[in-house]
Order: sequence, then structure tokens, then C-alpha cells
Amino acid sequence: MNRELEHFATLVSREHFDLAEASLLLARDAYPGLEVSDYMAQLDDIAAAIRRRIALDAFAEQKVIALNYFLFNEMRFSGNIDDYYDPRNSYLNEVMERRSGIPITLSVIYLEVGRRLGLNLRGVSFPGHFLVKLAVTRGQLVLDPFAGGVAQSESELRQRLAQVLPPGKAENVPLDPFLEAATPRQIIARMLRNLKNIYVQTNKLETALAVMHRMLLVVPESAEELRDRGIIYQQLECSRAALSDLQNYLRRRPEAPDSGDIYTKVVELKQACARLN
Repeated sequence: MNRELEHFATLVSREHFDLAEASLLLARDAYPGLEVSDYMAQLDDIAAAIRRRIALDAFAEQKVIALNYFLFNEMRFSGNIDDYYDPRNSYLNEVMERRSGIPITLSVIYLEVGRRLGLNLRGVSFPGHFLVKLAVTRGQLVLDPFAGGVAQSESELRQRLAQVLPPGKAENVPLDPFLEAATPRQIIARMLRNLKNIYVQTNKLETALAVMHRMLLVVPESAEELRDRGIIYQQLECSRAALSDLQNYLRRRPEAPDSGDIYTKVVELKQACARLN
């Protein structure tokens, strides 16, 4: 493991780690010279500028209004609708530079600036669209940083669910399970999963492999991510590494639905490795 990955591994091995720092560190595969401290300082500066505009005893809702106005009206952060699957939308440094991103990266900025303002914001891994929530006196606000921080009504949340659930299901299911707070680990894993999917679909396999190395540091218990890395290794003709990952996958998931297909790959890889000896 190189020094860069060791630093990332040390950070994400902690039970509680800094979300912004981890988000910026994962970008170093694509931006090797990235100075994490510069972007952390920018987040501090944004929060300081907002803090100067609000009263010391401001309510949480007043802070949210100030946060939304500064980020989305003055700084003009916005959702990148035109080029949603551009990988730059998943790298926090690029989102801060271009002020454009996807729901999860805009939410990370929102969460981190809000935290510096004393807001107890939490990320929400809502199906298909990352959101942010805030407990308030009369319940909770569910906010969408991709749409300027606008609060989501129950009917709007159910409309979102209707896009991913079987027909008719979204109207009656309880919303609470879908609004559980996401941990920093879950957020980083979702960011990495987005990048993995983009790079696999565009056949940038070496870049996908770098993403997968970080993914398995964040979620080392995930057999499925281990399997996916093994398949990428096989496509890159790294037979021994592929064999190791896929054998480990079968040990962890001997009854997996795809175990037969993976076993076939293992046999092929053993033959390939034998030819290398």
C-alpha cells in the first residue's frame, strides 16, 4: 500500500472521521497535487462569511435560510443537470472550484458548512437522490442541496420513491426508514460507488481499480465490492490478484446467487496463473 492510501486508510479506520477530509483525500487519485488543507480552509471561510450575517441567537431555520442564500444565490452552487455523469461532479475539489455537482457532493459541502455554523445536519441516503435533514422544534426539515436547499414535502418525497419502487408502493410505505441518517462512512462509500460505476461504464478500468482500492478500505467487510474488484483485475489481466479476490469472495459468500459464475472465473484464473509459472 502506498503512502497516499495509508493516509486514507488511517483516516477511515476511525469510528468517527472528518467527512470533508475523506472526500478530498479520495480525489487525490485523479488530482495527485491536491492540497486538502486549502479546500478545508475554503469551507471555514464560507462558514465565517455566513456567520457574520446571522445573529448569535439565530434559530436553526434562520441559519438554514442564510446558508441557502449564500451558497446558492451568492456563490451560485447548483446541480449539474446537463452533464450529471461527469466524474468531476463526484470530486469535492472540482465541485468547490466549478460550483456545480451532484446531490451527494453538494450535500457534503452543505453538511460541512452547516456543521461549522452549529447546525446538526445529517445526510440521508434517499433512494436515487441524496438529501440532508435537520431536526427542528416541530419535527424535521428534509432539504435538497441539488435544488438550492429547498425543503421537501411528504408528497415530493413520495414522488421520488415512486421512481424507484414498484408501482403503487410509494403511496403507503412509511417514510422514516428511507430518511435514516447516513454515517460519514456510508456517504464516502456512496461517493466511491458513483465513481466506480462511471469509470466501469466508460471502460476506464485502471481508474476504476484505484477507486475500488479506496472502497475496500472504507467497507472492508463488503464481499460484493471484493468480487467487483476481482472482476476488474481479471479484465486488466492481473490474474493472481483477480484469483485472490474472487476466491475470497467465494469463501465469504459460498451460497451467493452468482457463485457458479464466479467459480468458473476462478477455474479460468487458476489456469492462467499456471501458465505464468
